[in-house]
Amino acid sequence: MDEKHKKNISKFLSLILRHSPETIHLQLDPNGWADVDELIQKSSLRFTSEELEEVVETNDKQRFAFNADHTRIRASQGHSIDINLDLQPQQPPEFLYHGTVAKFLASIQKEGLQKMSRQHLHLSHDRQTAEKVGSRRGSPVILNIKSGQMHRDGILFYLSDNGVWLTDQVSPQYIDF
Repeated sequence: MDEKHKKNISKFLSLILRHSPETIHLQLDPNGWADVDELIQKSSLRFTSEELEEVVETNDKQRFAFNADHTRIRASQGHSIDINLDLQPQQPPEFLYHGTVAKFLASIQKEGLQKMSRQHLHLSHDRQTAEKVGSRRGSPVILNIKSGQMHRDGILFYLSDNGVWLTDQVSPQYIDF
């Protein structure tokens, strides 16, 4: 499969499984799972189950996951729709990282990091990943998040299936600028 087709399928999956399943009249269960055959059948893109397997397997951020028998698929995190990923609270490492750009720093210094329209705020386990995230919008600025202190202060963290740390917000006192 060529890279353009693979990228188009990945973008389609992000739209449908994270934000707008109703676009193709797809029903997700409460945990965000969709029937693979139904997804393929209702898709405006033409792809096979083998191509879908390849997209999920080779996605650099492992954004999507299959159930054990590969009959259902869901996004690992990043939802703007209300679903329950059924994640259990986890103890995060002492520091996590967030990639952003300079134009957001004044707001972040005042209000902290917010989840905005998503279910959770995303944090990276390493600076390199945060840099990739931040560079999508320009020259990245990497923020050091005092996640260990947040956890000790009672703030909950979750670890998605693809290794992204999730929380509801990060107040300015927990951010090293």
